[in-house]
Amino acid sequence: MSGGSTPSHNVSNSEEKHSRLENGADYKPDTSRSRDGAKSPSGSVDKDVEIGPTDNDEEQQLGIFRKLTRLLLRWGIEVHGITPTTASQRTDKRLYQMFFIWFAANFNILGFGTGSAGPAFFGLGLWHSLLILALVDVAACTVPAYFAVFGPKLGTRGMVQCRFSWGLYGAAIPSLLNIFSSQGFLILNSIIGGQALAAVSSKLDATLGIVIIGVASLVITFFGYKFLHIFESYAWIPNAIAFPILLGLGGKHLNPLTFPAVDPPTAASVLSFTSFVASSVISWCTFTPDYGVYHDHTAPTWKTFSFVYSGFLTASISWHMIGAAFAAAAPGVVSWQEGFDGGNDIGGLFAAVLAPAGGFGKFLLVLIALSTSCACAPTMYTFGMSFMAVAPFFARIPRYVFAVVSAAILIPLAIIGAKTFYTTLVNVLSIIGYWSTAFAAIILTEHFLVRKKWSAYNVSEAWDKAHLLPPGVAAILAFIGAFGIIVPSMSQSFYTGPIAKTGTGDIGVFTGGSVAVGLYAVLRTVEKRIVGR
Repeated sequence: MSGGSTPSHNVSNSEEKHSRLENGADYKPDTSRSRDGAKSPSGSVDKDVEIGPTDNDEEQQLGIFRKLTRLLLRWGIEVHGITPTTASQRTDKRLYQMFFIWFAANFNILGFGTGSAGPAFFGLGLWHSLLILALVDVAACTVPAYFAVFGPKLGTRGMVQCRFSWGLYGAAIPSLLNIFSSQGFLILNSIIGGQALAAVSSKLDATLGIVIIGVASLVITFFGYKFLHIFESYAWIPNAIAFPILLGLGGKHLNPLTFPAVDPPTAASVLSFTSFVASSVISWCTFTPDYGVYHDHTAPTWKTFSFVYSGFLTASISWHMIGAAFAAAAPGVVSWQEGFDGGNDIGGLFAAVLAPAGGFGKFLLVLIALSTSCACAPTMYTFGMSFMAVAPFFARIPRYVFAVVSAAILIPLAIIGAKTFYTTLVNVLSIIGYWSTAFAAIILTEHFLVRKKWSAYNVSEAWDKAHLLPPGVAAILAFIGAFGIIVPSMSQSFYTGPIAKTGTGDIGVFTGGSVAVGLYAVLRTVEKRIVGR
């Protein structure tokens, strides 16, 4: 990849000025006009912002896709790629959508599974699990929430924005890792959704359920950004109905005084569960910028942050805590424990809790299962954006093609992973957490220590030109150094490092993030002094 390998923006002098100053204090764009100059009181994505091929996106695509792209565009399907959006495109005032997309993505059964891991996998009691969940959720949700601000402020997808610290070539590393992370999330959500569907009827099994979840997520993702926001604005409602019903039906069994006794927690189990929960939340930071690239770039940072943070926190803490409570109670309720299948079937536990509601309970279970697509759809969308950011060739393949590829990969892998759910859950989320925490540390250190203000990002001119971006050496070396401490701090089913063996448990997320900040701060200072950018 080189400066001339990817076509840059073709904009007028006026538009270049807008792009250079779009986040500065001196620039106040006319957000009442859409891209074609038509007046709009709302700056709505639905009516006023064209979400289609811009800056020669269509011309860049491989010839075999161009005809299909033109056809899909007529149907309103998003075909825009990773080219940063301009100031005139980032005008959508509906920042509340930033709340709903992340509330819906987290207010679902996977959050239940994450919380239930405290008692079911790490052997913690209810109160210790709840305390850890509350503290970690409050702190960890700040990371993906702040990353979401990069979308409207810069108009860049997450894996394009990271080029401003990793460099044009170095950014391929987190892009590739995010591809694998996306598939990991998809596998976990599909497993839980598939298990829940299988619990509805003996005529269904988890395999068929996984296929249904995968196909449903593909359909939603295929339509793109605009449809995703519309879908997520309403898709949380079934879970909001099911949540109090679950508590009502199972409440009589949620008396901590009747829970089976557990051993006192060890430092290793507490730290490992803390690391696991933090990983499940922080790892969203590589996704959140992708869903604000058409929203109002003039909105205050705190406002965008607050919408996203409140969406993450209210959803995560709700389902995390109810998951811990039901998992802690399950050993004392025969039907729950049978449905739970030794901690490997979240859907079975849900079915057992909802069984007293009869047919209505099964109907709710179907809705809960299908709602896993709330998390799968944006994940599948980011899978495509990450693939396109790896190299110029992949940027020439339309986003919707990668959605199909993602679905084709996740279905067979989810079927295999469903056999040992908790082991799969902890291993996948922990590994994602290791790299994404180090990644977040590097990006935030660059932003607060080096850039310091939004106007310091010369997005329109530099995003695809190696000679205008940092070399990326500092980021790569800091990342490698972070893994130098992460590996000995790991504690997984497949490997336990020497530091973790001393009784610390899995602390890779914490040690890796800390080392990444320190190393990057020093190395980036040296890099900028030598190279000048």
